[in-house]
Amino acid sequence: MATALYTHQACLEHDTGPGHPERIQRLSAILRLLDDPLFGALIRRDAPQATRVQLERVHTHAYVDEVFAAVPDMGRAELDGDTVLSPGSGEAALRAAGAVAAAVQAVMAGEIKNAFCAVRPPGHHAERDLAMGFCIFNNVAVGAAEAIAACGLERVAIVDFDVHHGNGTQHIFAADPRVLYVSTHQSPLYPGTGARHEKGVGNICNAPLAPYAGSAEFRDAVEEIVLPAIERFRPEFLLISAGFDGHRADPLAALELETEDFAWVTEQLCALAASVCGGRVVSTLEGGYDLNALAESAAAHVVALQQA
Repeated sequence: MATALYTHQACLEHDTGPGHPERIQRLSAILRLLDDPLFGALIRRDAPQATRVQLERVHTHAYVDEVFAAVPDMGRAELDGDTVLSPGSGEAALRAAGAVAAAVQAVMAGEIKNAFCAVRPPGHHAERDLAMGFCIFNNVAVGAAEAIAACGLERVAIVDFDVHHGNGTQHIFAADPRVLYVSTHQSPLYPGTGARHEKGVGNICNAPLAPYAGSAEFRDAVEEIVLPAIERFRPEFLLISAGFDGHRADPLAALELETEDFAWVTEQLCALAASVCGGRVVSTLEGGYDLNALAESAAAHVVALQQA
């Protein structure tokens, strides 16, 4: 079985406007690199739109209504100071969430080995009833809920290595023992959550990293905190919130990771998934704002998924 790439043209039509870090060029830079013959074996699939049922497993009915009511017919609107909507944003957000749910279903059906969802807007800051930090719907949370509600799984793990803590994912699942959320992130940094003492019902595991921490500190956190937490939990499926803004070139944070670190962490997670959950892995794009570093890191991530 091969690795699948889920994306959609609609994700390139979410237009956040001049000067916004979460811009169209982020995704186009990744897709350009993934068009290289090196990635010829990827199974390429159009991301479907998430359904209301899928969204409302993790978001309130009122919030979903609020989002679609706010999508403008022309120009731009804001859900918060960071989270911008354009006329194409509604479909883009549906495709981004739908990609992860569809990838989970395809892995469970044995159609693909694993998947990377190259989609935007990102999702891990979106709470049950609140948009935050460029995020509209919580894509990885939609995928986790799909694995549980539609596929009948009882234990799903989410690993988030974005430089910013995924407050939304933690908020949605903090009281749900069926979902393990494990995060490495810079602290202090937006959104200000993700302290070690935040443990949910024993299902939240945060590994904050100090500003200017580099490869050694990141790899230590993965080996000493992230991997043991997953092994103890014994998930039946592993989801990855793949943010590449911990790269030393990224303008929005101050970690000093290299492209090779993202390949390494993917290899470690896939190896552990092979032993605990039959290699069931779906990854979805979160942050990363230097175009070259983002594209190269995402490509390295996909190579590691293909080699798993």
